[in-house]
Amino acid sequence: MQNSKPDNTAPDGANEQQQETPAYEMEGTEPLAPHEKPAAASEGDLIAALKAEADKAKDQMLRALADAENTRKRALKERDDALRYAVANFARDMLNVADNLRRALEAVPADLMESEPRLKNLVDGVQATERELQKSLEKQGIRKIDPTGEPFNPNYHEVMFEAPGTGKPAGYVTQVVEVGYILHDRLLR
Repeated sequence: MQNSKPDNTAPDGANEQQQETPAYEMEGTEPLAPHEKPAAASEGDLIAALKAEADKAKDQMLRALADAENTRKRALKERDDALRYAVANFARDMLNVADNLRRALEAVPADLMESEPRLKNLVDGVQATERELQKSLEKQGIRKIDPTGEPFNPNYHEVMFEAPGTGKPAGYVTQVVEVGYILHDRLLR
């Protein structure tokens, strides 16, 4: 006849129950009776140790909160910058269009415009297109800067050459080779 109880025997006496050691018992010491307390430290030392541990945990928590807040602020700033300057690559491409419109207008001699009314109409159309393009750029926060006569600013200007005898003090912009543009507060070109 079979025994209905499960066989709980294991080789080498491995099925002996192991009792968990209470946290206050240490290796090499006799186990304490249930009503005894460890005699390692006085109550004042225990309170001081618990207070130090609580202070350490509070400090770690405050540091974690500050780190999380800094991460949140950094993410918000990066998102705002991405939204604010997302148009930068497109704007750089449009600056070439604005430059070409200006070059086209400057290439037409003034005396020829007066003698040819059809050419005058064409120039008027190109000027209107240039104005509309500038308005569209300004709506996106893109401003044209022309520093002629202003002091040189290395954050916004690039020196191409120095011109002696201009009548202006040294360090002033006397000629602009290519106008610059600013997107909000960043230099595009």
